[in-house]
Parts: sequence; structure tokens; C-alpha cells
Amino acid sequence: GICPVNPVRGVELFQAPRKERFLSGEEIRRLGEALGAAEKAGTNPYAIAALRLLVLTGARKMEILGLQWPWVDFERGTLRLPDSKTGAKAIPLGAPALAVLRTLPRIQGSPYVFPATKGNGHLIGLPCVWQGIRTTASLENVRLHDLRHSFASVAVAGGDSLYLVGKVLGHSAARTTEKYAHVHDDPLRAVADRAARRIAAALDGGKGTVVKLRKRGR
Repeated sequence: GICPVNPVRGVELFQAPRKERFLSGEEIRRLGEALGAAEKAGTNPYAIAALRLLVLTGARKMEILGLQWPWVDFERGTLRLPDSKTGAKAIPLGAPALAVLRTLPRIQGSPYVFPATKGNGHLIGLPCVWQGIRTTASLENVRLHDLRHSFASVAVAGGDSLYLVGKVLGHSAARTTEKYAHVHDDPLRAVADRAARRIAAALDGGKGTVVKLRKRGR
């Protein structure tokens, strides 16, 4: 009973305009203030941490919400996802992102970094929390996915190459850059670290502290 051909073959799809929104430095500062206010008001700390991690890593929403502790490599500063939108994936982490993860308590019996408030799954109510945060920060037209765009824009604005930023975000490599696929994780982590530090400083209103990364072998 399965149709042997695609019934919509040949139909032209409507070309919707691409929605890309990048937060400015001032907007990131307001976001940091809103996150701090929500934290003091008793908002779910896991939701606040998830939002911080999204903007500090450029990861996709479900890559963060579905994150499990066995996938967090603190020693190498990397999230090692067994599956994602583009397959198995390693996400390099900057020092501020690692600091967020280290503050999170582990819930006995749950493998999730961001556990659900009820049941055994992971956190699912992030969009509702985000709606309140972005209203407080006057970012009404900003989507969760725009935090990923903002990470990339901060990295590129800081002088990092499009290729390395693409690798940090897990974009599929273009054919013209496939010969560079052997690039080591360290420069990728450096890109993630520089971008995350700049965002962390803006979130903290320019009062952030610098955390030195430990070099391998020391």
C-alpha cells in the first residue's frame, strides 16, 4: 500500500526568507542580566544552565538538553555525542562552558546533565523559560536557535576562520576543505574558548574573570 513514487515530485517549494538573528554585545549583556535575575528568582537552575551552555557553545538545543554525563569529557574539554543531526559529533568547550557544567549537581539514577523535573527523561520545558528570559531582556524576536548564530558571529568577529568556526559548530565540511579534515582538536577548542570567554564577559556585564586552561601533559 506504499506509493511507489513521490506524489509531490516536481512541485516547487515556497522559498521562505532565511531567519538569521545575531545578538549584539549590548543584547548579550541584557541576556546575562536576565539570566541572573531569573536565577535569583528561583527559576529552574538546570534551565538557566542550559541557556548559558547554548550561548557559550553554539550547540543545538537538543544536543544540550539530551546531553548525558558519560558524554562529557572534562579532561579534554569536549562533549562527545554518539549521535546528532549530523551523526556522531565532538563539541569543543571553552573554559566558561566547562565552569557551567562543573556547577551542576548530578541526580542519582539519571544519566542526564539536564534532568526533567518529573520522570526519568531530560528537561523539556526550556522554551517556556526562554520566553520569560527574552521578555525580561527585551529580546522578543530572538529564538533559541539564534543563540547558536550569535556564538558563531562572535567567533568570526573575533578573527577566527570560517572553517574552524564551522568545525566547532559541527557543520558538514565543504568539498574544498575536506583535505583539512585532520585538523587537531586543540585549535578548535581554542576557537570555542575565545568565543565563550567573550560571551561570558558580556553576560557578566564585563566583570568576568579569566580562567586559564590547563595544557595537555601538565
